Amino acid sequence: MRISWKFMVAAMVLTVSQLSAQEPYDEAPINYSDKSVDNPIARIQEQLDEGQQSLEFDQDHGFLKSVLKALDISPESQVLVYSKSSFQLQQISPRRPRALYFNDDSYVGWVQRGDVLEIMTTDPVRGEVFYTLEQQPEEKPRFVRDQGQCTVCHASSRTQRVPGGLVRSMFVMSSGMPHYGAGTFNTDQTSPLSERWGGWYVTGTHGKIRHMGNVVSTDRYKPEEIDREAGANVTDLSQLFPVEKYVTPHSDIVALMVLEHQLQMQNYLTLASHEARRSAHHDQVMNEALERPADHISETTARRVQSAGDKVVSHMLMADEAPLEDAIAGTSRFAEEFQVKGPKDSQGRSLRDLDLKTRLFKYPCSYMIYSKTFDELPLNMKSYIARRLREVLAGEDASGDFDHLTRADRQAISEILQETKPELWKLGE
Repeated sequence: MRISWKFMVAAMVLTVSQLSAQEPYDEAPINYSDKSVDNPIARIQEQLDEGQQSLEFDQDHGFLKSVLKALDISPESQVLVYSKSSFQLQQISPRRPRALYFNDDSYVGWVQRGDVLEIMTTDPVRGEVFYTLEQQPEEKPRFVRDQGQCTVCHASSRTQRVPGGLVRSMFVMSSGMPHYGAGTFNTDQTSPLSERWGGWYVTGTHGKIRHMGNVVSTDRYKPEEIDREAGANVTDLSQLFPVEKYVTPHSDIVALMVLEHQLQMQNYLTLASHEARRSAHHDQVMNEALERPADHISETTARRVQSAGDKVVSHMLMADEAPLEDAIAGTSRFAEEFQVKGPKDSQGRSLRDLDLKTRLFKYPCSYMIYSKTFDELPLNMKSYIARRLREVLAGEDASGDFDHLTRADRQAISEILQETKPELWKLGE
């Protein structure tokens, strides 16, 4: 049987397309699509299956309150987004914003009249894993893992090309639909506050600082011309939508800023984890093929570890953080609850202590250094990060990237880490 050359070319193109479509995180050794058992939702599902856990359903919020309790997420973490930027976009509008709740390793999205709860949770090796839970009363509810729809947005250049979270700021119409032609902003700690929170509600006081939240674009031809004054220093959202339908009436400004830092910090940690594991896997394959010693480390691997590790250290020490031009204060108990968590040193200092006058944290070093992802970084990556942290905090880095850290900052952070993360501190020697 003769095979048409056109058919052969088409088959080759299809094969190449399929191969190129597979993301690096879906290959060995990360194998993202394989079953994830090391994350909070997987553990809850196991408890549900074994009858050790139950979830309660109520008519107002479905499984929301019960899931928050199971994940140990405080309702005070609530932030509200009214841009149609979720896959349940038909149910979202300025009158019916989507609510998000989070702790250090899990995030829950709730939409009024929504079909499902949306959950993003952290696997310390794979990165963020996405689930939905049907909002229907069931005796044995089941979390369903996403099969790739979420990673279309949540594994892009905005998330360091690893499965992760992101916050976007947009100019939004009164319907909640973004004006994509007017541009969007990817928000993290480096973003000017003037570019933050388009399509988000923001409760709190912030003096002369202005942002994009709490308002919509009224001119379709000039969508970027929004009334920033009307959206400033808002402490009560009840005139904008029925707040009584939500778990709390807040969309706390401090919670938003912590969320923005945390998501990108987690993305950099996931990137570091992936880079270290993938480069080690590559070395293993090449060492066997070239009959090199099994512990041989290539120059490429060293460069990849350095590049990803430097990004972690830079974000962790809040390099290029957008300064606060005025003091900020939230409206919920989020800041109070956030600061009492986590380890303290013998002087009562914590990396979760907030400043909120000129910057986010009192001691500019991320509390995500205590995360499971950080703790499970491969040794070569963790050692590199530890050495760089000690160099910067000792004042031995001459790059200028960390000039925002005063001598007092460096000393305080060093002392806190020596007491609360002693094994890491010793690793950097």
